Amino acid sequence: MSINKAKLTETDIITKFIMPAITNAGWDDMTQIRQEVKLRDGKVIVRGQLGVRKTVKSADIVLYHKPSMPLAVIEAKANKHEVGKGMQQGLDYARLLEVPFIFASNGDGFIFHDKTKLGTPEEHNLESEIRLEDFPSPQDLWAKYCAWKGYTQAQLPIINQEYYDDGSGKHPRYYQLQAINKTVEAISSGKDRVLLVMATGTGKTYTAFQIIWRLWKSRAKKRVLFLADRNILVDQTRINDFQPFETSMTKVTGRTVDPAYEIHLALYQALTGPEESQKAYKQVDPDFFDLIIIDECHRGSAADDSAWREILEYFKSAAQVGLTATPKETEEVSNSDYFGDPVYTYSLKEGIEDGFLAPYKVVRVDIDVDLQGWRPTKGQIDNNGEVIEDRIYNQKDFDRTMVIDERTQLVAETITNYLKRTDPMAKTIVFCNDIDHAERMRRAIANLNPDQMAKSDKYVMKITGDDEIGKAQLDNFINPKKAYPVIATTSELMTTGVDAKTCKLVVLDQNIQSMTKFKQIIGRGTRIDDKYGKLWFTILDFKKATELFADERFDGTPEKVIRVTPSEVEDTEVDIDPVDETEIELGGECGELHDDNLNGHQDDSLSPPQVGDGFDNGEWGDEPRKVHKYRVSGVTVSKVAERVQYYDSDGKLVTESFKDYTRKTMAKQFASLDEFVKRWNESDRKQAIIDELANEGIIWQALEDEVGKELDPFDMICHVVYGQPPLTRKERANNVKKRNYFTKYSETAQAVLDNLLVKYADVGVQEIESMQVLKVQPFNEIGSLSEIVKKGFGGKKQYEQAISELEAEIYQIHQQSA
Repeated sequence: MSINKAKLTETDIITKFIMPAITNAGWDDMTQIRQEVKLRDGKVIVRGQLGVRKTVKSADIVLYHKPSMPLAVIEAKANKHEVGKGMQQGLDYARLLEVPFIFASNGDGFIFHDKTKLGTPEEHNLESEIRLEDFPSPQDLWAKYCAWKGYTQAQLPIINQEYYDDGSGKHPRYYQLQAINKTVEAISSGKDRVLLVMATGTGKTYTAFQIIWRLWKSRAKKRVLFLADRNILVDQTRINDFQPFETSMTKVTGRTVDPAYEIHLALYQALTGPEESQKAYKQVDPDFFDLIIIDECHRGSAADDSAWREILEYFKSAAQVGLTATPKETEEVSNSDYFGDPVYTYSLKEGIEDGFLAPYKVVRVDIDVDLQGWRPTKGQIDNNGEVIEDRIYNQKDFDRTMVIDERTQLVAETITNYLKRTDPMAKTIVFCNDIDHAERMRRAIANLNPDQMAKSDKYVMKITGDDEIGKAQLDNFINPKKAYPVIATTSELMTTGVDAKTCKLVVLDQNIQSMTKFKQIIGRGTRIDDKYGKLWFTILDFKKATELFADERFDGTPEKVIRVTPSEVEDTEVDIDPVDETEIELGGECGELHDDNLNGHQDDSLSPPQVGDGFDNGEWGDEPRKVHKYRVSGVTVSKVAERVQYYDSDGKLVTESFKDYTRKTMAKQFASLDEFVKRWNESDRKQAIIDELANEGIIWQALEDEVGKELDPFDMICHVVYGQPPLTRKERANNVKKRNYFTKYSETAQAVLDNLLVKYADVGVQEIESMQVLKVQPFNEIGSLSEIVKKGFGGKKQYEQAISELEAEIYQIHQQSA
């Protein structure tokens, strides 16, 4: 019996025609073919306290040279479609995977898009039609791919080295594949300085591990040094992503580089120092390391005058890969000057759009003394009895040179009220100006939450570099399984290297002028954890820090900063940054600090290294210069304004209601009210349209909260988007009853339809469209499901027709007006 292809589903076409064509060409089903490859997770749309993921499609088939080395994408369609119907979709997936071969098929044959022909005499044959039996072999595509990439024979053993696979089914995400492949390609071709820019939370360390694994396993690089600037970064790396290196790996401690190991993890500070005796890296020859990975390389390693740079200069013959989320570009230092332009960049915006990173909403709180400033009365003394210098103190002064107790109290109250309104147990990080500020904020929040403190005195804790008790709770804070601590007050310690996946609230009460620091702080909230319901986070901003979102450097290509004097302004078109970003070196080795840290207290990011790293406190540089700080009480402080902004699809913050978002989304789907009404009335199932719009980010519950819970989704759209007067579900149901059209049905059918109308009025159209509703009260009193359908309506087809007519009656007013 012959198969009627036109009636086969897309899945049948893949199973019966496409897969046999591929396997017959020699592709290995176990190692070279993957079906339903999900490349994106689906962007999260947030409004109010609700967040939903948009549904994303998967690539039908991806073909690989070896696992995690993609070569081609195949998009299939049912046979009723033209053979090349899936090509545009395939091209989109191929762009993400950066592969040159794309196939579209409906089961009759393939349309083959071959990017390797671009720029060749065959360019006009970019797309050609081939028979099922002529599908190219793995050897054919790999040879064309190598020629397209320009691989040399010397590169191939390195390129061919497989990824590490732990057998769990975990695969690198598409952007990680690109980052790994481009880095390995660059190094195998002889490039010895490589920069990778990947947003916080996108798996830089896992990416680094796979780069090292492939270069190390192929023996292209035999000895590797992984450099970081914080113990927590080194330890997390060793225990987690780098664990497969096992006995070949060591952490440098006690200022000893052990040549018996091949993979070395080290703090910059454990390898060097101001004294010659501290320069542990000189224990081995300059050519000892073949590969150096510099984690968070923006934090000073690329600066010409940095003590850390001497490590890189000493091992200058090694290939060096810089990893950063925030490439530092200023007049003093540029990562691109040292490493060259990034071989690959994956931005925060891309991560959010793909659904790998959490979007955010911003609650901006303006405080009157911040906006208007505060001036002491003549001869006024502070809480310590000192006469306060007579001048106007503004937002940049508060909690640095001037402490107003009532301001601290207001901020603590705002944080507490937000958490009580949303989730009092939501993990929260409060970024303060210094350690003293972090302690006062901890105390204020604790006093406002006696009920929570009674349950656990770890509800709010100060986690700073000077506090061993607080630091000891850091692991518990970032562990989703541990409820406490809930709130962490800090200043610098938690800006980087803290993988707090379930952090739902980031509070900014810190003066932040550094784009680098701002990105790192925001990165504490951008991780997603579906298991624990963390899909998005809130930024509570008291210091206008989120104005940095408007800076083009926030998510674009970093531009180098230049400074001009006021006299030069007339001759240039350069925007002047009014902020004086004073930078200092602590003992010549502690990286970048901005003037917002020069506050009379030790910056907690500069805590001495851990025991075993070869440091004592005296070796860790000088404290920042002291700045006098006053403290006053009795000042009237109040909130002037509070507004909510959302991250939109253009990567900008917008102040808009969910109604505004719905209007924009609907405009993309339907050109007019008539088009929407026509689609609604023609749809066999209204629930399909409701679900479709939900997939585009229209959160019905959020819309109900703004518009009203008694409206049908149809009326909500007509009212919100097209300005039509709305009818409640009960009003629509009553209009149907007045028309009394049920009389044409049997007595049983009339009872069923009448009860369905009641269900619609109470819950919505989904109750009408689900046949399962006939199994519950009051329908089960009329008869069983099959009895109702057969005896009441004459069969399933007649029942479905009756439901269509009922829906037509419900929406009749709009049928007539449209």
